[in-house]
Formats: sequence, C-alpha cells, structure tokens
Amino acid sequence: MRTRFLIAAGALVLAGHAHAQPPSPLVDAEWLSDQLGHDDLVVLDVRSSIDNGGDRASFEKARIPGSRYSSYTDAGWRENRDGVAGLMPDIEALETLIGELGIDNDDTVVVVSAGTGATDFGSAARIYWTFKALGHDEVAVLNGGFAGWQAQDFEVASGAYDAPEAATFEANREEELLATTEEVEAAIETGETLVDARPVDFYTGKTQSSAARAPGTIPGAVNLPHHDALVERDGAYYLEPERLKANIEALDLDPEAPTVAFCNTGHWAASGWFQLSEIGGFDNAAMYDGSMAEWTQDDARPLQLAERGIVTVGEAVE
Repeated sequence: MRTRFLIAAGALVLAGHAHAQPPSPLVDAEWLSDQLGHDDLVVLDVRSSIDNGGDRASFEKARIPGSRYSSYTDAGWRENRDGVAGLMPDIEALETLIGELGIDNDDTVVVVSAGTGATDFGSAARIYWTFKALGHDEVAVLNGGFAGWQAQDFEVASGAYDAPEAATFEANREEELLATTEEVEAAIETGETLVDARPVDFYTGKTQSSAARAPGTIPGAVNLPHHDALVERDGAYYLEPERLKANIEALDLDPEAPTVAFCNTGHWAASGWFQLSEIGGFDNAAMYDGSMAEWTQDDARPLQLAERGIVTVGEAVE
C-alpha cells in the first residue's frame, strides 16, 4: 500500500524516523515512498540534459518530496583530465561535493535520475558507482527514475529549492572498483573478462565516439549493450533484472571471474558495471572510467574491428 504525502512548496510535512531500511541496489517507487521521512535517508535527484531529463528548474517544478538536487553533468561528478573526458575526480573534490549536499557517512542515499531514457539511467548508475568507490555502501538507484515516480502517481513537491546544511563526508576509496589502463592491458594478456557496454555499432567499429581517437573495441571484449535490459513503460525507463540475466547468460560469462566494464567515457560503462555487479551477481567487477577515450590515446595500443580484425590505434587512425 502506498503512503501518500501532502507537500507544501519545498517542505516535507513528516515526522522524522530513526533509520531507513537498508536498500537493495535497485529500489522501486513504493519502497522509496515507504521510507520517506527517515532522518538518515537522502533522495538525491541528478537530472540533467541527458535524454532531455531536465535541470534545476525542472526539479523545482516537480520533485520527490524532500529530495536534494545535484546535476549529473554540471555539479562535478566527473571531470576532464589530460585530454580524457568523464574521469573520476580526486577524493577531496568528491568529499566536498557530497558534503555540501548535506550527506554524511551515516546516510542512506537513493539516486534518482530523470528516468527518461536508457542513457539517462547511466547517470544514476555512475553516481551509485562513485559512492561505492568511495566506500559508501548504503546507496541505491530508483528504478524508473523521477518519470517512473510520476507515472505511478506518487506525490510530488514543488517550489524553490534551498540547499541543505553542509555535512562532513569522509571517503575510503575502494580501489578494486576502478580499473586502470595498465590493469586493462594486463587483462588482455591473462584473458580476464572485458565487457563493452556500448551499443553494437560502437563495439564493431561501425560507429565512433567523438571522445575516442579511433573506432573499435578492446581485443577480447564481449558486448553487453547498456540499454538492452531497459524497457519503457508509460514514458519511464526501467531496468528489468530477468531480461538482464538472460542477456548475461547468453554471453556465457563467469560471475566469479574478474570482470571490467568499459564504454567511451565511463558513462554507459557505469550501467554495465551496475548491471553486472549489483544485479548480475558478479563479485569481482570493476569499471574502466577512462574507457575508449583513454585507451585510444596511445597509438601502440590494440583495437579490434569487425571488418579489419586486430590493429593498433595508430593504424586505425590513419
């Protein structure tokens, strides 16, 4: 049964409760509705222009009661560094970003994307991965995002948004969740599982991202397109675990093997990592946030193209 709330502009009329229930990685709107009002629950809305998801003005027009706003694309969750787009910022910058959202180490965070497309889902997945990589395990993604919340007719708030009082967030970086270029090179040599989360045309080399210097994929990688397990219902996009598990089984992947997800700039890869690690049960999955943007910086690195086989980046660029 849904719990309904009447909301004044920007204010949540609820008595706080002690502790939110520990979430599963992917929660639905009914679960979140039941948890609203707990003192340690933070609903973090990360809508952006991706898939026409909106911005702060959209958030102020309609949002989940009590939620806080941080633009996925503009607030500093990713950065460009050394010519590579989409990298994880340094720890201190992220601690400041998260603390200024009023989030501390005792909070349970539910990340809410717009819910307006499959690429938009990666916004929530990437911020979820960031919290996990910083050692914060009490985090979840709202399946369907804000579009799903609205489509299911849960209450919304509106009005001017006042930033919360800053808190102290201290990170404890989990290195095993972040794969480096050197580790990906080693994975090729040892035959570890590499998963390309891009749509198939990028995987085969038919399409090239502007962020990468050359088309193609990392040799030996299999393709698990980030969008294949996401379905649209009533204008909102939901991840379907059963469809995902069927896709994983079709690739005959070993959930116990070391696995690295990648894409062009670490966005679709975040969806791939989330799907493999948090839904698919892969216990040793990491994400290569530099992805093809970083991989193709070196002319000597290998690429695999469907029509040419294995070539070097330099040969593919020529």
